[in-house]
Amino acid sequence: MHDRLSGNDEVIQHPMCDLTPTAIPHPMEYPGRNGFSRRTMNNSKINFARFALMLIFAVRIASAAEDFDASHARYDAVLKQTVKNARVDYAALKAHPEELNGYLDELAKVPAAAFKKWPEADRLACLINLYNAATLQLILEHYPLRSIRSIGTLPGAAWREVRVRFGGQILSLDHLENKIIRVEYREPRIHFALVCAALGCPPLRSEAYVGARLGRQLDDQARQFLGESAKNHFEAATSTLFLSPIFQWYDEDFTKSAGSVAAYVKPYLPKAQSEAMAASRQVTVRFTKYDWALNDSASR
Repeated sequence: MHDRLSGNDEVIQHPMCDLTPTAIPHPMEYPGRNGFSRRTMNNSKINFARFALMLIFAVRIASAAEDFDASHARYDAVLKQTVKNARVDYAALKAHPEELNGYLDELAKVPAAAFKKWPEADRLACLINLYNAATLQLILEHYPLRSIRSIGTLPGAAWREVRVRFGGQILSLDHLENKIIRVEYREPRIHFALVCAALGCPPLRSEAYVGARLGRQLDDQARQFLGESAKNHFEAATSTLFLSPIFQWYDEDFTKSAGSVAAYVKPYLPKAQSEAMAASRQVTVRFTKYDWALNDSASR
């Protein structure tokens, strides 16, 4: 979940089916018994076939959109079974990945045109779930491992791998986060919800995000993350605000929303720290160390 990556956008566009009939040579025209030329009759048949194909395609798109469960119940069940206290039981999930894979297969079938018609909260919740579920699947393919950064030979390879199927495209995790979620939704709290499988990340919830509760879920994520004293805390004696490097990597997102990172996090800090910070004339911001170790329940 890091914008430290650079380079070309990682995305593959699936070619749409070309429904335009291939031009074929026609025999010499002559009037038929009904007064139409053979060319006219052939064109009518081709146009009808073309219309039928388009109609079938449209019906399939509508069906795929209607069949998708916006409560993300399948993914929710996976999280409830394998995530405890923000740690993932990767061994159990690797032994039975069917439900996780099935959920991602369902997401891949949602057409882009139908997705755009969903309410904004539903779309954002879906994309957060997609990012986190795709990350879990990526880890399973390489498990056991010590860190997501162990994947690949080049730095950031895990985030650059083109593997996330959605909306008729295949994307990288980096593209999904930095070119779609951050750009189209401009919601700083997503940084408390996107989890890159590291202990330094915000906690992975043991439930799926859903549009109807997304605001409350994101606020709760912010409070949980800012409440982890090893990653974030305010030291009143020195008026120093210690924050996760996430606030350094994505400083722009937070300052655009609140004017400064310090102003953004203050409402989410534990009450005593927030009040002490409000009483300070000047606050110095420093960043804590990011822990890249895998958020694996087996490593406790």
